[in-house]
Amino acid sequence: MNKPTDIDAYISDFPESTQKLLQEVRSIVKQAAPQAAEVISYGMPAFRQDGMLVYFAAFKNHIGFYPIPSGIAAFKEDLSAFKCTKGSVHFPLDKPLPAELITRIVTFRLSENRQKALLKKKN
Repeated sequence: MNKPTDIDAYISDFPESTQKLLQEVRSIVKQAAPQAAEVISYGMPAFRQDGMLVYFAAFKNHIGFYPIPSGIAAFKEDLSAFKCTKGSVHFPLDKPLPAELITRIVTFRLSENRQKALLKKKN
């Protein structure tokens, strides 16, 4: 895989079925955070608004979704059906993406980032 320069380049390196899921994640995040900027960070697609919002990436058997540890902790119960690590959740390639849950996580992260940005302004 070449080092991607943007999200389109990242997605184009995967098989069509995986590209479809990556585009779906991208679309869900864009709908939940329409003002967020698309970036490549740590070699992965990511969204930034008042700081890093979420990252996502494709792997052999899953789509990794990275809402940082606070995003995982806040939705621990909802994410119990998926393999999770401290900062990521694995959505299997052979199952539908949980769009509503992803939307809620992104909305939570937006709120979290806004609060941090407001605190920085006050200081």
